[in-house]
Amino acid sequence: MHIFRGDLTTCQSITLGQNHLDNYNVLPSQPSIIINLFNNLSMITYLAIGAAVVSLVYAIILSVLTLKNPKGSQKMVEIASYIQEGATAYLGRQSKAIAVVAIVIFLILAFSFKENGMLLAGGFLLGAFFSGLAGYIGMSISVRANVRTAEAAHKGLAKALKVAFMGGSVTGFSVVGLSLLGVSGLYLIFQKVSGLGFAQVPQLLIGFGFGASLVSLFARVGGGIFTKAADVGADLVGKVEAGIPEDDPRNPAVIADNVGDNVGDCAGMGADLFETYAVTLISGMILASSVIGTQSSIEYPLALGIIAVFASIFGSFFVRLGKKKNIMGALYNGMIATGVISAIGFYFVTDYMFHDIYIFFASLVGLAVTLLVTVITEYYTSTEYGPVKEVAQASVTGAATNIISGLAVGLRSTFAPVLVIVAAIVSSYMLGQNSSLANGIYGIAVAAIAMLSTTGMVIAVDSYGPITDNAGGIAEMAGLPKEVREHTDALDAVGNTTKAVTKGYAIASAALAALVLFQAYTEVITKSNNGVPLSFDISNYLVLVGLLLGGLLPFVFSSMAMSAVGRAAQQVVQEVRRQFREIKGIMQGTNKPEYGRCVDIVTKAALKEMILPGILAVTSPIIVGFIFGPLALGGLLVGVIVAGLLLGLQMCTGGAAWDNSKKYIEAGTHGGKGSDAHKAAVVGDTVGDPFKDTAGPALNALIKVINTVALIAGSLIATHHIL
Repeated sequence: MHIFRGDLTTCQSITLGQNHLDNYNVLPSQPSIIINLFNNLSMITYLAIGAAVVSLVYAIILSVLTLKNPKGSQKMVEIASYIQEGATAYLGRQSKAIAVVAIVIFLILAFSFKENGMLLAGGFLLGAFFSGLAGYIGMSISVRANVRTAEAAHKGLAKALKVAFMGGSVTGFSVVGLSLLGVSGLYLIFQKVSGLGFAQVPQLLIGFGFGASLVSLFARVGGGIFTKAADVGADLVGKVEAGIPEDDPRNPAVIADNVGDNVGDCAGMGADLFETYAVTLISGMILASSVIGTQSSIEYPLALGIIAVFASIFGSFFVRLGKKKNIMGALYNGMIATGVISAIGFYFVTDYMFHDIYIFFASLVGLAVTLLVTVITEYYTSTEYGPVKEVAQASVTGAATNIISGLAVGLRSTFAPVLVIVAAIVSSYMLGQNSSLANGIYGIAVAAIAMLSTTGMVIAVDSYGPITDNAGGIAEMAGLPKEVREHTDALDAVGNTTKAVTKGYAIASAALAALVLFQAYTEVITKSNNGVPLSFDISNYLVLVGLLLGGLLPFVFSSMAMSAVGRAAQQVVQEVRRQFREIKGIMQGTNKPEYGRCVDIVTKAALKEMILPGILAVTSPIIVGFIFGPLALGGLLVGVIVAGLLLGLQMCTGGAAWDNSKKYIEAGTHGGKGSDAHKAAVVGDTVGDPFKDTAGPALNALIKVINTVALIAGSLIATHHIL
């Protein structure tokens, strides 16, 4: 049987076996407009662009509604302006530094590939720009929503939650809108410009993913170094040495700390999940084009994105604080509603495009992973459950036992998520294998795409965290009433958990997406080897060399990030001590600290220290590939996926457990603030900060950068080596 497929100007013919006759109905059998749209698969791209625009428009509406809320007193506005100026200045300088690197890579890509090199390079630039824009939008709304959340806390917990979540939603829907717009728009444009069919275009989209991943890496590392150097410096001198509260305006590093929340957790997370969502979409499309080749399989990821955009918008209306004042429960309502609506939509779109229940079940696997990772991470990081209480109890006997307990919790926290990921890989593979497409890896790709499809809601829940953190700082520095700070503290404690959930979500999705990218890499190498597949056998010494080097990279990378935080924090500590010593009246509150000095220190340190980890990520797959060949590079990809996943989970979850154990003690347990247990918990939190906010989350970007570089350079490496 021959079915014609293609865009509006070209058609290609494919031959399907008899067992596929009932599964690919290109012409609709029912006179329904909706069915016509979904069966006319060339329309999927246009619908995806439309859904992306809807997401961006919704983000604009939310930003307008957020900014309509009152900003509070003049003092609150003044403090917020310091944070806003510092965050904007840092992000501007970071963008200039990244732009230099991006231009160099653009030129390399443009002139290294004879065919469509400019399209690949152009996609890279657009991916880098959109990723940076996603981060900037997140930071921009966060530094404006923080003061409004603090003011809303005067009216109660529910009002403050509403404002903070609304501000976080702007980031979520901007990220998803930009990502879906970039992928679907380039997919359409490249077909028109290159003259290639839909089956060849996805390979060009990897440039967009590479640009997004590179900016995400720099944003995560640079923002993480900034925020944690300021935070560690502020805590060590302010809380430990001087004995003053967190966010006390007498601390010279307090503004830098609050700025860091925005450039790290908002701008960094925005860029991070932008690239995660984009790369997952692209990897699924590339895999489909390589091993299946049907237009439905290639465009199905876009269709899932369309459904999830509208599901996330509807789900956002379910975030409401109930009578029990359960903040996490309110956020869960939104996530569950989004998942249920997405599942319903996935059923119909899968039925119309494939008439295959197994592909639909694979999409449900992805939604289930999101829910399970969320619940598991909450268990390990919430003050309501055993692990955090265990770390708090260990603080009673000192800092050493606190750190031992925190490390143990972090290591233990890898167990359940990995089992969930393993179960997801096995089940989605079997579903894909039993489907009409008869491809297990595509089943995994569908699960990963479905998992990432609800990114808008996940980011909204995450970005709410730094907004409430800043709101608490503003409330403290502005001397707002005790009940206001109680409301912001309650929101902030949950915010630590939601931030940890999002990091676990991103890292778990990275494992699934990277597995799909690895399969795409093997397809590229196979084509370069005249269609003969390579065997990545561990008994082959080259594969083993690659595995060891790949497993090593996350540790070396994390060491660079942690050391950078330590060096920058030492400078902050020395500066804060100097100001306490030399500027009279700071401790009495009669003279203001020089906040700008600490902001400048961490800005320079972050911009300087983020370069080397970025170079390591980009060059390591190229060096290994050209020296040892494609077999070793394949081993490296597997090694970095496994080690990066485990180390990332351990760092992110363990760091969050340290942080919330401190907050648990501050709430009055084990002597409360100022007790010996509290001092020990502060030390543990200080150690955990660069774990959870610098090295840990950046491993997600490291995994993606290495895999995308390998995919781009795969054909060149295969040509260089005789296979």
